[in-house]
Amino acid sequence: MLRWTVIFLIIAIVAAIFGFGGIASGAASIAKIIFYIFIALFVIGLLFRLVRP
Repeated sequence: MLRWTVIFLIIAIVAAIFGFGGIASGAASIAKIIFYIFIALFVIGLLFRLVRP
């Protein structure tokens, strides 16, 4: 899932360089959403790992 975040971040950077503002902001927002989902799942996984021996 983190790979998808990096892919959308690269798309956003390339689109911003070429001046496609709408595409850049859309890709950046998708990257942020996927990143936050990844962080939440990572924390939940750590908590489950601590609870279960």
